[in-house]
Amino acid sequence: MGLWNKAKGQLRSVIEWSSPAEDMIFYRWSSDGDEIKNASKLIVNPGQGCIFVYEGRVEAFFEDEGIIELKTENVPFWTTISNFMQKFQSEHKVGIYFYKKTQILNQKWGTPSIIKYMDPLYNFEVGLRAYGNYSFQINDPGHFFVNVIGVGSEYTTTQFRTVMSAKIIEPLTDYFAEAGFGYSDIDKERQEISAGIRERLLKEFSDLGFDLIDFKIEGTSFDDSTMKRINRIADMTAEAEALKRVGMNYSDQQKLEAMKMAAQNEGGGAGLGMGMGAGMGMGQMMAGMMGSQQTPQQAPATADPNDPMVKIKKLKEMFELELITKEEYEAKKKEILSSI
Repeated sequence: MGLWNKAKGQLRSVIEWSSPAEDMIFYRWSSDGDEIKNASKLIVNPGQGCIFVYEGRVEAFFEDEGIIELKTENVPFWTTISNFMQKFQSEHKVGIYFYKKTQILNQKWGTPSIIKYMDPLYNFEVGLRAYGNYSFQINDPGHFFVNVIGVGSEYTTTQFRTVMSAKIIEPLTDYFAEAGFGYSDIDKERQEISAGIRERLLKEFSDLGFDLIDFKIEGTSFDDSTMKRINRIADMTAEAEALKRVGMNYSDQQKLEAMKMAAQNEGGGAGLGMGMGAGMGMGQMMAGMMGSQQTPQQAPATADPNDPMVKIKKLKEMFELELITKEEYEAKKKEILSSI
């Protein structure tokens, strides 16, 4: 039975990669003992190519689909029927490798580590992560086979993605460092960024024997340190705008906060005196601001800054912007009304 199985392997007459796995790029076809019959037929299906390796050296390529007749006179290294007389052991070994010529689509990528570069708007270092997909296609199977696969029996898209993940980080970092896209530009310029990074990666793919068909960014995120800084800047910007609307600057705001803290201090006589003084100072500051910051939009140019209505209007704006508490608002309003 074993002898018959050996003979069947030696008489094998059709060589074909009939059901390639979805993630397979290169695949070594093998019969029993790597021997094939003289005058066998090779079938190269659509979207496939084939490499012949004889005694460790690439001897032939078949890149066109169809049926190829393997005959002794044109492929002299095939084993012959005479090998039956040598205990079914071939004098010569051959490797037959099939590969995919079709485009390999929707390959996921992601930055294995944070990309750091200087943000041109905020002028501090930010940390970016990104992910997306790309498509590629082999253009030099011989180069890839000799320099990457070697004696391996197969090569998958998973293995290829692992290699490219290591190669992708440097071009990405260089691109963001040179392109000048700030934190607020990343999402709206995603298409331009994708095209720019693709140009940087073309050589990386070409060096392996592949064409990079397309490259897309699906999403980005910044690290916690970057977001903390950005959010702090946003909060301070909003606060500065609120102060501007009521005629205050940062120094005025700090004085107001100090007075409010002192006014709320109820500990002991010294605290009471400080609270009373702070309350008077805060009232004077608010009255001064309400009397000095008149614009055509806020009140007529001839309005009396000591008009109780003008003061109450300013006081209400400060309350709505949360610069004073409800209690402070009510107390000051009562003081203004009692003076009428």
